[in-house]
Amino acid sequence: TKAEMTGGLMTGTQVWRQSILAPEDSNNFNFAIVAFDAGSRNKFHKHSGDQILIVTEGTGTVANDNESLTVTEGDVILIPAGENHWHGAPDATSMAHITVTVKGSQTEQTEA
Repeated sequence: TKAEMTGGLMTGTQVWRQSILAPEDSNNFNFAIVAFDAGSRNKFHKHSGDQILIVTEGTGTVANDNESLTVTEGDVILIPAGENHWHGAPDATSMAHITVTVKGSQTEQTEA
């Protein structure tokens, strides 16, 4: 089921999340599609496990403390555990990606 993501980690316009697999379908990973409307992103955060993003639509940005990358459909990004980062569509275009995280990985928001 597609649901709007609201709350502290998101900023800007709307962000949507839809699970690809039910939690019981994998012992090791979480899979979801996250869609960012133009002008939205998540705030700086880090995960206790690696995260893989696979851009499926549009153009967006993935940034860490040192660099900012423009990403487009087909790009695959590995974000190592503990790396402070954000991703989304902060400009005039929307972006969607598949996110893969290690089951049990914790997310810590680092931006107010």
